[in-house]
Amino acid sequence: MLAGVLAAASIAGCSKEQAAAERPAPQVGVVAVTPATIPYIVSFVAQTESSRQVQVVARVSGFLDKIAYQEGDLVKEGQLLFQLDQKPFQAQLDAAQGELLAQKARFSTAKANLDRVKPLAEMDALSRADLDRAQGEYDSASAAVFAASAKVREAEINFSYTVIRAPVTGLASRSLQRQGAYLNAMSDSAQLTYVAAVDPIWVNFSVSQNQMGQLRDQIAAGRVIAPQDQNFEVELVLPDGAVFPNKGKINFAEPSFSQDTGSFLVRAVVPNPKRDLRPGMFVNAKVHGYTRPNAIIVPQLAVQQGSNGHLVYVVKPDNTAELRPVVVGDYYGEGEIVILEGLNAGDKVVTDGVLKVVPGKPVQMAATGAPAGTAKPAPKAADAAKQ
Repeated sequence: MLAGVLAAASIAGCSKEQAAAERPAPQVGVVAVTPATIPYIVSFVAQTESSRQVQVVARVSGFLDKIAYQEGDLVKEGQLLFQLDQKPFQAQLDAAQGELLAQKARFSTAKANLDRVKPLAEMDALSRADLDRAQGEYDSASAAVFAASAKVREAEINFSYTVIRAPVTGLASRSLQRQGAYLNAMSDSAQLTYVAAVDPIWVNFSVSQNQMGQLRDQIAAGRVIAPQDQNFEVELVLPDGAVFPNKGKINFAEPSFSQDTGSFLVRAVVPNPKRDLRPGMFVNAKVHGYTRPNAIIVPQLAVQQGSNGHLVYVVKPDNTAELRPVVVGDYYGEGEIVILEGLNAGDKVVTDGVLKVVPGKPVQMAATGAPAGTAKPAPKAADAAKQ
């Protein structure tokens, strides 16, 4: 009986080994790695700012007679915003003009007197003292006319300050003073409102020392290439994920790092004709212009997370699977990721059926898809927003 049991067990074991030996290799999908040049997009958290925000201040003291704009609305440059009571300033202007007329009359008399005295003095009919006196009265009257003219101009300027117009085209804030209030040009009551220009609008973001250092290292290693003309384009992604339709250009970079934050400010100017962007909004700024040459990209599904880092399966020439560690970079396009180290041109990376692969065991490759890293156009705005 014992011999019979052992014989049966031996037969069963042989059948299992034969079944395992006859199990077919798993079928997997692969892509061939082909390096290509792709855009390298750098993202920053940014905040919008008015390209020209001007405080509207009363320049003369007086009673506020009229508020002539709708608070919060768009105002055009030169549009009437406030008007002060003009009667006191009109009286000052009239008095200055009257003084000017009086001084001009005095000047005419002095000039006529000098014209009479000068020829007589030349004929020695009058003394030299008479000529000097007439000349002095003429010069004094001329100076008085000049001073009176300046008083008139001053009165005209003060009168013009009673009408306060929009200094720029933009959005006007609420009025800080109410109609009938007395405005003292030398105190805080002179503050009336502000007008913020929003087309174009500025977008500010900060670049840290670490970010700058990493970028320089990648450029030095040849992994990233900067545009020769330093012509960078800035794309904005709104908080809801929508891509702002207008792109901007970088027009300013702070020359030094902040001692408080260890970063420097960069500013882009963005067209905003529909005024969709308002000052103070937080957006995501994507800087376009850098490129990544000889980049290797694979589908994200091909990359696994291991205890010591990221891994991919590579099919070797003998059709066995090799588990290879890689160093990943940024996401690219839809569902792809950049591989910085670990893969070479021509490697066949497993993308489908990864869970069925056993390291060192044979696999069957299905029809190869598009080579990973094949050159393609830069991602559209919708794609870039997802990177």
